[in-house]
Amino acid sequence: MSDKVAKTDAEWRAQLTPEQYRVMREKGTERPHTGKYADTTAAGTYKCAGCGEPLFASETKFDAHCGWPSFTAPVDGGAGTAVAEADDHTHGMRRTEVMCAKCDAHLGHVFPDGPGPNGLRYCINSASLELDQNAGEH
Repeated sequence: MSDKVAKTDAEWRAQLTPEQYRVMREKGTERPHTGKYADTTAAGTYKCAGCGEPLFASETKFDAHCGWPSFTAPVDGGAGTAVAEADDHTHGMRRTEVMCAKCDAHLGHVFPDGPGPNGLRYCINSASLELDQNAGEH
């Protein structure tokens, strides 16, 4: 992973759409089944819509029937992982928030109910992602 990205609130507002800003900078959530990548099966790399950092490979995407893009694991960001995690106790729930490790954008949450060897489901907002279909798989 490259150096951290730090921008002012005004810079983020100028760069992101209002929906992206609400999700990525204010820790919002899209309504289920409304995001552009919820049902996408195209190959490529899902990158952070805020800084372009590679986050998830399409080969790890699966249909969790939850209404949001779901992945079994993030890409390896070099010095660890491309995502950071934090405890989230909002809305009367105990969850694990997932953020871009490079720009701290809110991506979604990770849950221990996924398939595969690690049993994780990274439930990610489409607004925080950009699919690069020209990028090689990780």
